[in-house]
Amino acid sequence: MAKKTPALNTSSTADIAFLLLCYFLMTTTMGSQTGLQRRLPPMPDKNQQVQDQKVNRRNIIVVKINSADRLLAGSEPIEVSQLKDRIKEFLTNPTDDPNLPEKEVTDIEGYGSYPISKGVISLQNDRGTSYRAYMEVQNELVKAVNELRDEFSSRAYGKPFNSLDEEKQEIVKTAVPQNISEAEPKDVGKK
Repeated sequence: MAKKTPALNTSSTADIAFLLLCYFLMTTTMGSQTGLQRRLPPMPDKNQQVQDQKVNRRNIIVVKINSADRLLAGSEPIEVSQLKDRIKEFLTNPTDDPNLPEKEVTDIEGYGSYPISKGVISLQNDRGTSYRAYMEVQNELVKAVNELRDEFSSRAYGKPFNSLDEEKQEIVKTAVPQNISEAEPKDVGKK
């Protein structure tokens, strides 16, 4: 007579596995750190007349990303790791270089007079640019502005920007504006 092998009752094991899966799905949080934190400007009034704004050429730095994810800042090839420092130098113009942005002394309510840079960062990319390269460049541009804001708030208030109350944060944002202009992506390979 053949010997019977003992069997495990696995019907409840599937139920337990399903319950554990449901538990972990409901209690786990998903990271949502990707993407851009930007507030778009409000839609203009339909009756508002469009005015062409003339921007002095020295006040603009054009940052281009091609379809091979190569980066140009101005007319020079540059690595992404060097972009933040280049943008900080461009916006602050510490040596008052006539080729870098001019500064306009403005009276900031609650602070006083301060020379505000008229610098604008123009970001242009190709349709073939990878999302990863685009996000890396965006992050470096925002990081440069955030570091300048931290430096200003540390000098003016002795605290980093994020530790300030809303009123002082608005003063810092006025003193160190984030002027990033994005052009529509282009197909460089097509005519």
